[in-house]
Amino acid sequence: MWRCRVRLRSVSGFTLIEVLVAAFVLAVGVMGALAAQTVALRTRQESALMSRGVQLASAFADRMRANTAQMRVPDDANPYLQIRYTAASDGAPGPPAQPCHSGAACDSAAMASFDIYELQRELHSSFPAARVSVCRDAVMWSQADGSLSWDCSGAASDPVVIKLGWRLRPSRDGVTATIAPIVAIVVSGDPA
Repeated sequence: MWRCRVRLRSVSGFTLIEVLVAAFVLAVGVMGALAAQTVALRTRQESALMSRGVQLASAFADRMRANTAQMRVPDDANPYLQIRYTAASDGAPGPPAQPCHSGAACDSAAMASFDIYELQRELHSSFPAARVSVCRDAVMWSQADGSLSWDCSGAASDPVVIKLGWRLRPSRDGVTATIAPIVAIVVSGDPA
């Protein structure tokens, strides 16, 4: 008689289901890491724009303070208080009649014109859909939602304020978000 012995060996390894589950878990982890990286890049860009906006507004406020002759003229003749610039609709600014680079002899009006040109040029080239307004305003915050407002009170006793804004990103429904002021700098030491 012949006896047949069959030995069953245990096979070690992974089944197809285990491999698919592991691949799915890995894919979810990679997608989460990519989403986190995207958010981090967007936040870094927004922070860089915010920092640059604050620096630009502060530097422009310093230029305004330095040009005391123009800051002392009545508001309706003060070129700084006439700034209402929207890069998307106004386009690139034209160069001033007299460039006032270092060493150039410029009067206060030419210097103000050059300062305004430099501000608008920087906004147009460095910020998405930038907007700036310089006005007198005592209440910069909107009563409705607590955000900065483009409206200005305009009273002669109100401080001079520089308001900068730019488009951060489109809204989720695909419509371009409105441009609200993001930076507001009060020009202190106003001699007017």
